[in-house]
Amino acid sequence: MDNDTQASITSESNSQSKASLIKGSAWMTAGSIFSRILGAIYVIPWNNWFGSLLTAKLANSLFGKGYNIYSLFLIISTAGIPGAISKQIAHYNAINEYATGNKLFKQGLKIMAITGVITAAVMYFGAPVLAVILSGGDQNVVPVLRALSWALLIIPIMSIVRGYFQGYEQMAPSAISQFIEQVARVIYILAATYFIMKVQKGSYINAVAQSTFAAFIGAIFGLGILIIYFIKQLPRLRKLSQGSNNEIDTSGQNFFVEIWSQALPFIILDSGIILFQIFDQQTFNFMMNTVQHLSTDTLNALYALFSFNTNKIIMIIVSLSTALAVTAIPLLSAAYSRHDAKDVNEQIGSTLQLFFLVMIPSALGMYAVSKPLYILFYRYDQLGIYILQFNSIIAILLALFTVLSAILQGLYQNGLAIKYFLVGFGVKIIAQYPCIYFFHTFGPLLATGIGMLVTSILMFRLLQTKFGFDINQTIRRTFGILLLSVFMLVVVILIDWIGYHFISPDNRILSVALLVVEVIVGALIYSYLILKVRIAEKIVGPKIATLRRKLHIK
Repeated sequence: MDNDTQASITSESNSQSKASLIKGSAWMTAGSIFSRILGAIYVIPWNNWFGSLLTAKLANSLFGKGYNIYSLFLIISTAGIPGAISKQIAHYNAINEYATGNKLFKQGLKIMAITGVITAAVMYFGAPVLAVILSGGDQNVVPVLRALSWALLIIPIMSIVRGYFQGYEQMAPSAISQFIEQVARVIYILAATYFIMKVQKGSYINAVAQSTFAAFIGAIFGLGILIIYFIKQLPRLRKLSQGSNNEIDTSGQNFFVEIWSQALPFIILDSGIILFQIFDQQTFNFMMNTVQHLSTDTLNALYALFSFNTNKIIMIIVSLSTALAVTAIPLLSAAYSRHDAKDVNEQIGSTLQLFFLVMIPSALGMYAVSKPLYILFYRYDQLGIYILQFNSIIAILLALFTVLSAILQGLYQNGLAIKYFLVGFGVKIIAQYPCIYFFHTFGPLLATGIGMLVTSILMFRLLQTKFGFDINQTIRRTFGILLLSVFMLVVVILIDWIGYHFISPDNRILSVALLVVEVIVGALIYSYLILKVRIAEKIVGPKIATLRRKLHIK
């Protein structure tokens, strides 16, 4: 094969990889965003039904504490296996060993069923102990943990089926099932909470417990959608399996060891943000109490501001990075398996640039609209608004960690990725008390930001030194994206400042109207600018150039 032909094939392969990344990211982003938005919007009526602002904050605090522990158990129960399955199936598919990938998947299903039952049992029966160890002794968390434990029976199996589809670079089943899961969950949350708080005039603790049980209801619907997709895809999957090379001898192969060797790093890295949050909920009340002597209810209300209230909103944009990460792992793994260094570097650059193209304006845009946005969800609270603004910036670092750790996992750099995360977590632990001492409620977020920044810097250095990743193009384009985003930020903040000279922050309806105006103006400005300077088409591809011409933007 001559050099020109080889170059042509390589170029075509790289173009297909980029197209797969963008298409997959579009599906996963859509699924994540719609799910996150739906998962945030329900908070508006949900909070109102609790009556007073203090009761709503206590309910939010309880919900956040329970869900943080549940999220850690969920990651342990799935043991990182969905990500590992996605990665390994992409590897086997790249070398035409579909049958081997299917055997791996079947073994993974068995493991998921077992770990799901074990972790559900530990969480249900160990709830009182977990409340002491991981939630500062708050026994109100016990019924919440028991309600959440039922979901652990279903979600591990559902997650591995999603990983299987993602290994085939099919993101639509995962995205759609994720959305349906969220719809069913939200319907149950609202129905149960309304009945308990408005009809029965019951306890907010019972309402929160039933709201968390909704995770089990949603999981049943999400799994049902995936089963339907799997049945439809079965003839095609069988055909691919029959056409395998079958050059790998699987008779003596221990898939259990292979799965766990790939899965364990996912446990640590996937639980990264959750571990930071659990450290916050275990230490915040105690550390804050040494700085300011406040009642338990006041401390819980302050904790709710950054751990639930603002976190619920910023996770909408952090989910963008999760979508990119899920898409990047199998693509990078496939390129790495082909020993295609050029494709690996292009995948890294495309993933990071696409991430910054979306994440920076999203975070700065959320900063700009934080006042009407917070009022929409939780009613007016100036401290809550300031925390949302600060958390919007920290969200960039959380999301960057998610993407970088996924890239390193896709490149089989699990050990170093874990090492760098642990370094960042150590920095977070050291910085926690000084940050709380000087910055009070903002302290845990600042400590998280410092820890994540250290981890991200170390991960960037590894990509440069080990894989020869040329970061210069990514820096230039990111700086351009930042300038355009700051311009959008200034315009929207100006609109916000003018708007609140004419309306009261207590007027929720007019605040929502102002929010709509700000979002539309901000989106139009940023969209026009990235098309005008042609940075979008450099990152996404020629389809954006077609859109630019249709819009008559020169």
